[in-house]
Amino acid sequence: MKLTSKGRYAVMALADLARFDLAGPVSLRDISLRQGISILYLEQIFLKLKNKKIVHSIRGSNGGYKLMKEPSKIKLAEIFNAVDERIKTLNCNKHSKKSCNGKSTKCITHNLWDELELYINNFFENKKLSDLINQQKETRI
Repeated sequence: MKLTSKGRYAVMALADLARFDLAGPVSLRDISLRQGISILYLEQIFLKLKNKKIVHSIRGSNGGYKLMKEPSKIKLAEIFNAVDERIKTLNCNKHSKKSCNGKSTKCITHNLWDELELYINNFFENKKLSDLINQQKETRI
């Protein structure tokens, strides 16, 4: 299975942003310090998130980023898509006439990995950013 740091860091950064969003715009510097993610990497991620209208920026000395909608309305799958992250468990093109092994048949475990990919993507489709925030609150109690 392939999930790059871009997807993981985007979710971490947005969860951090959602936690502190009520206090006003959140700076990338603050997210960087709390989450241990490079500011340069966050700038790349937030540019994509801004282009997909998940966040918006506020300029000025007290500027930073805010979510464009409630955390309960942001699916984790939406975040992954915004940063061009795809959850894939298969190396083959599922819709190609040639299969995984370059032959005309699928590999023996193809359906297993295909089913797992569907399960994982459905999981992220059903998980919201607010779920992460709520789990964090419950953990601290």
